[in-house]
Amino acid sequence: MRIQRADPYIQRAVRALADEGIEAGLFHTSGAAGDEDFPGHRQRLDRTVTPRRLADAVTAWGADAAVSISLPCENAVRDAAAKAFLEAAGIPTVMTPLASTLRLVDKWETKQLCERAGLAVPDGFRVDSDLLAGRGLAVPGYRDALRVLAARTGYPLMAKPVWDSTSMGIRTLRSPAELDTHLDTYRDPGSGAVSAVVEQVVEGDLCSVDIVGSPGAYQVLPPCWTGRAGPEPVFTFAGLRWCGPREEADAAFAEVARTLVDFCAELGVHGSVNVDMIYTAGRFVVLEVNPRIGGATTLSCAASGTNTFTSLARMARGLPLAAGRVRRTGWAIEFLAGDGIPPQALAGLRRLVRVVTAHELVIDGASRGDIVVITLAEGEEDRTVKALTELHDTTGFPAPDVLGRITALLNR
Repeated sequence: MRIQRADPYIQRAVRALADEGIEAGLFHTSGAAGDEDFPGHRQRLDRTVTPRRLADAVTAWGADAAVSISLPCENAVRDAAAKAFLEAAGIPTVMTPLASTLRLVDKWETKQLCERAGLAVPDGFRVDSDLLAGRGLAVPGYRDALRVLAARTGYPLMAKPVWDSTSMGIRTLRSPAELDTHLDTYRDPGSGAVSAVVEQVVEGDLCSVDIVGSPGAYQVLPPCWTGRAGPEPVFTFAGLRWCGPREEADAAFAEVARTLVDFCAELGVHGSVNVDMIYTAGRFVVLEVNPRIGGATTLSCAASGTNTFTSLARMARGLPLAAGRVRRTGWAIEFLAGDGIPPQALAGLRRLVRVVTAHELVIDGASRGDIVVITLAEGEEDRTVKALTELHDTTGFPAPDVLGRITALLNR
């Protein structure tokens, strides 16, 4: 994803550093970045850059400290390895150490860590691609063992690669026959089938939480609601993503937040992690803990009046963070305009509501339309719905389905 996903918070952090006479540099491997995206030094590196070459580029620029803000998880692994080289060169780097990063990128390992910490996780089991494909040790009973585990866990099941991110490679298995068909793919050397976590399908509301800091001083940002979880994988930006008041869930999250802080301290998390959860039947079930900033970071910043990138810059400078749960200060709502936003409509939107960001959303090199984040204070719900309805009546924007979702959310 492009640096624009961090609008406008990364720009504010960089300009605040410049006001103190500190130059910031961006080393990136995809997309294009101009002054409006990153008002500082910018250097494009090849997508295949190794950790050593990345560290050498940062060192050659003359960095006094470094911060990782990479997406997705495979880039976090690169940055964690680069951290070792940078710190050997005397450049402190805000990034979780490599050993812990590797444990968090591995979804099966993360599940075990969460269970030991007392966090709820979906029941499930691991599928080893080498054993199914007949590589290495021959285990004739392995396939039947997986069938037994699947029956005990209960259908439907969801299979996801042990190593992957951004919801890629997920498959729903509704029956023993579908499990067998899935396991058959491992026999084909050209299928690309990889080791997977197969787990119980948990239905509920998807939730994303960012935690920023280091042992003894973690900030837990407000939960962001990112969609509905069920047996079918859904495009991350298919519906509204929002951060706002939800009394019952907020109360239930308090204990989970304390456990997550202890979890991060045990692993030595240094920087930012993103926790994906499902809220169901009054409890939070943890799906993943990603060793990087999250895709909903802009939402959590907008709803809380904080800036994750400023916090990371403070850490790089050795300055303290105020630890604890960060209070939400209002609503933040994100929605996708798949056909883009007409200039007249965007100008009208900016006149009527507080627009945090509105830019093209590019994922894996493909445009998905324009992504918009707006904010409002509690008590402004009716006024906001009225303003958006008037804008729709005159410009056709937001689209009827988006307007309907926002109206339903704010009129709960």
